[in-house]
Amino acid sequence: MFQKVRETQFPPAQVSMYWDGDCSFCRFWTSNWDKMLKGKVIFVPYQNALDQFEDLDPQIFKEASRLIDTDGHIYSGPDSAYRSLYLAGKYRWMHRSYQRNVLFRNFSDTLYQWMATNRGFCFRITKMLFGSDPLNLRPFWAIYLFVFLFLILS
Repeated sequence: MFQKVRETQFPPAQVSMYWDGDCSFCRFWTSNWDKMLKGKVIFVPYQNALDQFEDLDPQIFKEASRLIDTDGHIYSGPDSAYRSLYLAGKYRWMHRSYQRNVLFRNFSDTLYQWMATNRGFCFRITKMLFGSDPLNLRPFWAIYLFVFLFLILS
């Protein structure tokens, strides 16, 4: 499981999400979220930012995505995603639930860890369900659902 680090003494000037720049799955979704969040969060491959955080072990960035607020507070793993959505005024319930509900937090952390361990598989599924362009998601999942229901109900 990824380590949860609470803060840094070297916060960024703007709220920033640090992610694995070598991960195609991560690149796909950060491209999509960058468009969706319209500049409210800056997306930075952690490999380009390691020297900014003298007080943090570089290993933490390899374990999970990190959202670092301008006050130095760090949100890790699934909560980095939930907090970025919260700041953009979208799906605020997710961040609040992660903070307040142990079952939701444990489920989110477990699912995040599984996805992080199986990025290649998750990326293939992502492209199957949404297409290859993160800036223009397609609802292929709806077609699969329709065909599945048609086969079952006929």
